[in-house]
Amino acid sequence: MNTNVGSVDRAVRVILGLALLSAVFLMEGPVRWLGLIGLVLLLTAAFRVCPLYTVLGIKTCPTVNKHT
Repeated sequence: MNTNVGSVDRAVRVILGLALLSAVFLMEGPVRWLGLIGLVLLLTAAFRVCPLYTVLGIKTCPTVNKHT
């Protein structure tokens, strides 16, 4: 798969992912499980591919021009 998550986007995803994931441990009740959305953000940052970006045609990483 082609990467579509840039460096700044990746850093923001890691920060938000960790913040949301911490909600699982800090909050009480059924709302705490919404913190598992943080796992999705961390996985998309790790693999540098966001399926939603692919569907929408968004790419936040720089393109490389290949000359043949």
